[in-house]
Amino acid sequence: MPNYNFKKSKLNKTPSNFCILRFAFSKLQFVICILHFAFFQFSHAQTKITLEKAIETALKNNNSIKNEKLKADYSKAMIKSSFDISKMNIFGEFGQINSNQSDTKFGIAQSFALPTVYQRQKQVLSEQYNSKILLTNLKEFEVKKIVTSLFYNYLTLKEKEKLLQKADTLFSKFFEKANLRLQKGESNILEKATAETQKINVAIQLKQLLAEIEMIKLEFQLILNSEEMNLPNASNLKAKIEIYNVVENPMLKFHEQQKRLVASETAFQKSKLFPEINIGYNNNSFKGIGLDDAQRFHSAQIGLGILLFGGSQRAKINASKVAENIAESEYQTQVLKLKTEYKKLLTQYNSNLEIVTYFETNSNKNSKIITDVANKQFINGDINYLDYVMLVNQSIAIQNTYIEAIRSLNESVIAINYLK
Repeated sequence: MPNYNFKKSKLNKTPSNFCILRFAFSKLQFVICILHFAFFQFSHAQTKITLEKAIETALKNNNSIKNEKLKADYSKAMIKSSFDISKMNIFGEFGQINSNQSDTKFGIAQSFALPTVYQRQKQVLSEQYNSKILLTNLKEFEVKKIVTSLFYNYLTLKEKEKLLQKADTLFSKFFEKANLRLQKGESNILEKATAETQKINVAIQLKQLLAEIEMIKLEFQLILNSEEMNLPNASNLKAKIEIYNVVENPMLKFHEQQKRLVASETAFQKSKLFPEINIGYNNNSFKGIGLDDAQRFHSAQIGLGILLFGGSQRAKINASKVAENIAESEYQTQVLKLKTEYKKLLTQYNSNLEIVTYFETNSNKNSKIITDVANKQFINGDINYLDYVMLVNQSIAIQNTYIEAIRSLNESVIAINYLK
């Protein structure tokens, strides 16, 4: 942000400063033209929008949220894959199986895990889906915070624009009077140069501010992903603070979900130690033993698949238990981090609120008094041009500091609100 604390011009540096300011002014004009040209495609459809509507639009259109929802849909579809049965084995034999005559044999075999295994695999996939849902909520949470921050940043920058336009009007009038006084022989060239320098200085800062506002507009347009150019609109410059419980934080809920996910993974790995069920059916002929060659014989089989070498699977179970401890540690760390962050932000909020309250009860009134009295005394000849410049700059600096205090207050309010 540009610094709006104006300083008195040094008389012995007025000419060089004047040239530098003119050069900077022309460069800034060029930059602003480029920004306006790039922004022209949106300018024809500017619409004022409330914070609630802006958040609603962003949640509906933002591509990052759409991607997270697609990932959640993918995880939801994968739940149906939990009943994952191994492929059926179909086989056939032909040759001298029972005698010197050729026989045929056909059969099928299938292995099944115990129902508990499929249930636990489904639980893992369900917990993965729940994690994706919470990641979607977290992305929505982040988008809401960005929208709110850009919304109030735009409002405070527009207030600064009004302030600089007011300053531009004051110094334009000052320049006109100084020029008139010079023509009448009532002042010297230094007063006119000072007035013109102050006027150009304000104009440059106004151009810089307008460039920053255009950038905020572009960022706001990007996060909303809307064809219309939406401009923030609110009657109150200050964001409202909300009271809440830290445990409602979506990041904390995500870490809590990770604990459930890892626990379900451990249970699933344990279920892989259970035996498998094997069933089969055989159909074969027995030629050359006095039987009808057309006669065929049937048999069925059932068995258990037992894991004899389970060292690898037990290692996976132990690793999953370690992952449970890691998830619990990360959850507790996040709880402590959020509580500490909340206390810090609450301290900042109280400090910023105190500063804003002080300005609203004292300094803002003094700023208006300083401006009004300075204008009257300068017109009446009670103060010289240097005193006038100093007093006007002081008044503008007070109002600018007040706007900055509101911006800081809004930042702390938004940070607190979006800890929940």
